[in-house]
Amino acid sequence: MINTILTRRGFLKVASAVAGSTMLTANVAFSEEAKHTNILFILVDDLGWSDVGCYGSAFYETPNIDRLATEGMRFTDAYAACPVCSPTRSSIMTGKYPARTDNTEWFGGPQPKGYRRKTILRPAVYKNVMALEEQTIAETMKENGYATFFAGKWHLGHKGFWPEKQGFDINKGGHTAGGPYGGKKYFSPYGNPRLKDGPDGEHLPDRLASETAAFIESKKDKPFLAYLSFYSVHSPNISRDDLKQKYQKKKKPSDKWGKEGNHKTRLTQSHAVYAGMVEAMDLAVGKVLNKLKDLGLDKNTTVFFMSDNGGVATAGGHPTSNMPLRAGKGWLYEGGIREPMIVRHPGFIRAGTECSVPVTSTDFYPTILELIGESAVPQQHMDGISLVPLLKGADALPRKAIYWHYPHYSGGLGGRPSAAIRANDWKLIEFFEDNHVELYNLKNDIGEKEDLAKSKPDKAKELREMLHEWQKQVDAKFPTPNPNYKMSNK
Repeated sequence: MINTILTRRGFLKVASAVAGSTMLTANVAFSEEAKHTNILFILVDDLGWSDVGCYGSAFYETPNIDRLATEGMRFTDAYAACPVCSPTRSSIMTGKYPARTDNTEWFGGPQPKGYRRKTILRPAVYKNVMALEEQTIAETMKENGYATFFAGKWHLGHKGFWPEKQGFDINKGGHTAGGPYGGKKYFSPYGNPRLKDGPDGEHLPDRLASETAAFIESKKDKPFLAYLSFYSVHSPNISRDDLKQKYQKKKKPSDKWGKEGNHKTRLTQSHAVYAGMVEAMDLAVGKVLNKLKDLGLDKNTTVFFMSDNGGVATAGGHPTSNMPLRAGKGWLYEGGIREPMIVRHPGFIRAGTECSVPVTSTDFYPTILELIGESAVPQQHMDGISLVPLLKGADALPRKAIYWHYPHYSGGLGGRPSAAIRANDWKLIEFFEDNHVELYNLKNDIGEKEDLAKSKPDKAKELREMLHEWQKQVDAKFPTPNPNYKMSNK
């Protein structure tokens, strides 16, 4: 369902000033203006659904992202294809579910061979590269005359599988690692093999924004794909000192904690360092958006904004809370997979609207193809559906369900091997250790507090059968019994 955003959060006071009469125009002419558009894709790492103002955060300050929402469409039920990073990133590039490409775990996670943990199951085998045989959205756009640029976190394979080999003309900072682990981490010198060091102390998110802005300016007279993939707000939790101090002084709620399995879970947003990281990322977003406007390209550029998985709430210093969603990164509860997502294109997408139709990260590939005026290639993006009808105002997509398959333990995050399906308002999760299922009605219970599997057995059976049939179709790989667990319990 699509509605004009109602005044219910502080950011909407800004919305009326920014969007003005555009927000109140009921009959926007959705023409062919978006075709042959430039594409700016902004992907944030580990940003939770509730981590920006326009999604309810009262502690973190994100005016640039909030402005993007007032100027475009905010999706309330947008999903990453996986609760950890690499699989979602693969799904964006290929338009395929991670279970189909066997990219089901973060690249670097444990394989079953040599697995030593004493868990009940041994994780499924997975491919730790995005295969070169996959046709990426960048390769397809390049074939259609687009200049292609990548900046930031890649984490889709070792050398030989970096962005330059997957359709990007330029790569600034994308390599094997899943975080800024070299040098001074988020500050120069970076120790990044694909990003030259800047002046000592230069801040990584600002540098990536500057590189993206420079690319956009250099290609202002030809179509481009600029893919800005922040390392932020992934660990290590390091902020600019001025922003850290700002949030230390800011009035904040008391820390509150809950439990998810054996893990404590943060229930309030009050982490000053993380808040500084979020704001620095938002400032970097603003730098790139301002460059588009300064060059007069904002009206011919479709901007996508998304996160690759939920915020870290159950481990890693517990820097954020995904409330009202349950759990966080590494879990198939909503806190691990529901993401902030915004799409903007002035004159094509009605400003200040929201869409509650469930969508997922496989949908970007066919959406972008339709936006640039190219035909769909379903043999490539076979698990995605173009979102253009929603951007034009439709209130449904021709899709029965969205699926997840995560046959792994999410390490210190606490998540267990599981799979899930969402069909309309219903969501079922199946846990592989004991094959029990949980059933939730997300319309009535966004926090997944009331398991309805026993009271709605017919619905649970229906969704479970749909999930199993899909797993067969994509040849999903499963975890196996762990001999280490048996030995430890003799």
